[in-house]
Amino acid sequence: MTDELYMQRCLELAQLGMGSVSPNPMVGCVIVCGNKIIGEGYHEKYGQAHAEVNAVNQVLQTYGEQAETLLAAATAYVSLEPCAHFGKTPPCADLLIRHQLKKVVIGNRDPFPDVNGKGIERLKNAGIDVVSGVLEEECTAVNKRFFTRIGQQRPYIILKWATTANGYFAPKNAVQQWISGPLAKVLVHKWRTEEDAILVGSQTAVADNPQLSSREWPGKNPLRILIDRKLKVLQSNHIYNDNAKTVIFNEVKTEVAGNIHYIQMEDMQYYLPQKIAFQLYLMDIQSVIIEGGANILNQFIQGNIWDEARVFTSGTSWQEGISSPQVNGVITAQYQIDQDQLTIYQNQPNQ
Repeated sequence: MTDELYMQRCLELAQLGMGSVSPNPMVGCVIVCGNKIIGEGYHEKYGQAHAEVNAVNQVLQTYGEQAETLLAAATAYVSLEPCAHFGKTPPCADLLIRHQLKKVVIGNRDPFPDVNGKGIERLKNAGIDVVSGVLEEECTAVNKRFFTRIGQQRPYIILKWATTANGYFAPKNAVQQWISGPLAKVLVHKWRTEEDAILVGSQTAVADNPQLSSREWPGKNPLRILIDRKLKVLQSNHIYNDNAKTVIFNEVKTEVAGNIHYIQMEDMQYYLPQKIAFQLYLMDIQSVIIEGGANILNQFIQGNIWDEARVFTSGTSWQEGISSPQVNGVITAQYQIDQDQLTIYQNQPNQ
């Protein structure tokens, strides 16, 4: 088996941590000795053991007295550079050195300033053979949220909406009317379990009274974010229930009331996407899905502050309505979701 195959396994393991490790990256580790995988692990939950720790522990538990001899002859594959600093857990580079691993193969360097290159340097200084850059693009894609937060000081931003076949986003009368079908709804709830937060504007909150939960898919509910300048959304709205922590950006007050966190902003009519993106970065929010309305989505599109757009197109047409947002990005995938077509767009750097 090649380095690429073992690294692909690392990526499969890493993604098992989706939705549970933010703001940390998703990382997988595979330990190989004599062309046999002797231990595997991934970062399962924020604040808990990293991938390398779980993989080494599996070797120790499985092989007992033989474990140290096997580790000293083994190669560790890890999708992201082992950490070299004390955070919630001790440095993983030190763990690999302590067990005297023969070689470490790394997907990509960790851009976090406390790590960047230091883990590799520490391993090399201990006499361990280090190879890096194996499946680098694939490893970066898995951790696109982490790399965006570290590199751009904002969360990874996903825009999501549904449009009719003839380009309408919502009815003009502000009454809720579904465009996409029930299978699309289940998929959206799955997405919500994978991201840190979900954001809507006050008009969407009033018209749809959404719960913004993941009730149709097992997993956590995201942090709910409401943009409500004048606090016009009634507290009887679903967004005020206790199903999830909720942040309300407004111009009136900063206050905490149970699970509701009001955060006051000035002049929200100016540079709103930039202000929201930076505030979420300060809150360690690594990813957010923006689900409406058209005004909020268009502001992020016009400000070019988005990374991915997920657009459902229905087979039905309306005679009138509010026009859907238009996004200028690269189509990276298209899927048929029952009666709806899902198109995934990626923003182009320096667009």
